[in-house]
Amino acid sequence: MTDPGATRHLKNRPLTLNPVLEAGGAYPLLALDERRHRLEERGATLFDFGAGDPREPTAPLIRRALREAVPEVSQYPSAVGKARLREAFCGWAARRHGVALDPASEVLPATGSKEAIFHAPLAFVHPSHGRRGVAYGTPGYPVYERGTLFAGGEALPVKLTEKDGFLLPPEAVDPDRTRILWINYPHNPTGAPATYAYLETVAEFCREHDILLFSDECYNEIYSGGQPPSVLEVTKERTLAFCSLSKRSGMTGYRSAMMAGDPELVAALKKLRPTIGVATPSFVQDAAAAAWDDDVHVEERRRTFGKKRDLFVGFFRRTGLSFRPTDASFYLWVEVPETFAGDDEAYALRLMEEGIVVAPGRAFGPGGEGYIRVALVPAVEECRKAIELWEKLRAEGEA
Repeated sequence: MTDPGATRHLKNRPLTLNPVLEAGGAYPLLALDERRHRLEERGATLFDFGAGDPREPTAPLIRRALREAVPEVSQYPSAVGKARLREAFCGWAARRHGVALDPASEVLPATGSKEAIFHAPLAFVHPSHGRRGVAYGTPGYPVYERGTLFAGGEALPVKLTEKDGFLLPPEAVDPDRTRILWINYPHNPTGAPATYAYLETVAEFCREHDILLFSDECYNEIYSGGQPPSVLEVTKERTLAFCSLSKRSGMTGYRSAMMAGDPELVAALKKLRPTIGVATPSFVQDAAAAAWDDDVHVEERRRTFGKKRDLFVGFFRRTGLSFRPTDASFYLWVEVPETFAGDDEAYALRLMEEGIVVAPGRAFGPGGEGYIRVALVPAVEECRKAIELWEKLRAEGEA
């Protein structure tokens, strides 16, 4: 018979967690999400520019492909994915970037870019390695750091600045400690693009110092001006590009991404991923293949994001809000007004009180303080309504 006293003692004992999990705290945007939910519960009307989850409908051809692919009998999908999916992605890479990829050895699917980015260091860094550093830009996507720490790597953040166009300066990377260098262009959260010449410079630096180059390219299909280049246009040697359908095709909930590049690195990931146990469901793979095959629906999405961007740019210029001009990604990086003394969290809270949800820059790490990120995810008409509210606050000197 169980001793009730012993049971109470166990319940009162603190649960021991992975130290990385304990030290990391909540995922940065969770606090914003929780506050938004509390306002929604009170019946508030919110215009959510916080999380990068666009509202435009997924193209009918993609939804149709998904429905038609749902099988009568569900079976485990292969971790390497269907040949049809890998071939469709290679077709897109050839059309969009002029890059020839071998679907058998240079491409591997993932269940969304977030998990792919998080898990990638597990294949290449270990606490026993003499060189286990992973360098990445800050402000930036928090998962670069978190994946590094859970893999037992050493996080090596590099501060990005407006002066450098938020391009990560390779000379700031310590080659004696760095095993992997992450770059992300068009950049989250600033929207900054990279040039072909910049990618060549970074690739040469990594080649010289035997550093693995990982390029997060999840936003390179959202643009209004020139086409953002891929690192694969420069090199595949010791290089991987991480590409996603979430923003390109409005498939955030489908969780479908691709990793492509050096066949030796892809082979290592093929060894890793069956152990993790993640694989995209077969019917999602068919929908993803349809998405990579089609470029027309992406052009329409670009036009829509361009309209939203133009609305906000006009508003910022009319009211004197300082922002970083960009024609890539669907993020706008806005400087906090002087009336808030650079306190991005306080400014985000003030806007939220009026129903306008934005992300405080500090959520993206050091260097993000004093800015907010506006994700162009609500519909065009909702953007207009939010701008009216924000413009009224500006006129009243409150925002």
